[in-house]
Amino acid sequence: MHRRNRARVLSGLVVAVALSVLAVCPNRPAAAQQLTASNPPAAAVEDNGDPWENTNRQIFGFNQTVDKYALVPVANAYRFAIPSTFRDMIHDFLQNLDSPIIFANDVLQAEPGLAGQTFGRALINTTIGFGGFFDVAAKFGVPYHTNDLGITLATWGVNSGPYLMLPILGPSNPRDFFGDIADGFGDPGNIVASDHNRLWAAVLRGAVSGIDERSRNIENLAEIERTSLDYYATIRSLARQRRAAQIRHQKEDVPNAAPLQGMNTRSVVPAVSIAALPTGPTPGMSYQMASPQIPANASANSLADLQKSSMTSSAPTKR
Repeated sequence: MHRRNRARVLSGLVVAVALSVLAVCPNRPAAAQQLTASNPPAAAVEDNGDPWENTNRQIFGFNQTVDKYALVPVANAYRFAIPSTFRDMIHDFLQNLDSPIIFANDVLQAEPGLAGQTFGRALINTTIGFGGFFDVAAKFGVPYHTNDLGITLATWGVNSGPYLMLPILGPSNPRDFFGDIADGFGDPGNIVASDHNRLWAAVLRGAVSGIDERSRNIENLAEIERTSLDYYATIRSLARQRRAAQIRHQKEDVPNAAPLQGMNTRSVVPAVSIAALPTGPTPGMSYQMASPQIPANASANSLADLQKSSMTSSAPTKR
């Protein structure tokens, strides 16, 4: 009976993925559009890895509406109702639940050092840390790291494919989207919930994880949105930077723009002056550096403030 339920769920996910692909396929890449006098080749060949940008931007707009009227209010209520100490306990507990999937991908990537860290963290936090509510392993010098099948596939050389903006879930790509689905089916917690007809527990776990992660990035993402010339392009750049750091198993130094897909270790303070500007060529855009005013009695510490240079757009690009 349980196997039959799993088969039905799997079939539903396959249909959902197929519908998602069909939804984005009608939009042709920019390079494949017909060239005309008003659309010269020089402007059409820009390759930003986002061939379905028009559709992605529409989905991004929908996600922004959901984020503004649902996710952010719930995340603020979560922060208001639950003290920070208990929020950290919930965060640590959810990370500990991810240990089996992280360990499995550590092994698949032939990373014995990371696998040993994950196993040690799970053992210590599950026992001494009272089921993972306290990150005792971090205090012992064993830091948390994330890992998933998308990273494993990247390690094996699988190309990410085009950039995708998924409804609700946010920035992704075909490789990582497939990895998320496979990790979900292989997660022991989800398997136990399915075997006991408690799929709501898996859904609740994902929802709490997303709300917790969103609550840790409210100010960061709001500031980035306020200072971005093109918020969509900035989020695209941030998502790629964060994913590249995860694939290299390096420390993540940018906020999580897709809270329902993964967790940071703690809140991140991004370099907004850098992340606010989308990477890559931006035709028709130029910037002017404002000359800093240095007081005569400036101290050595105050000179560090000069690193935050103001930038003004002289010719915004109309997309």
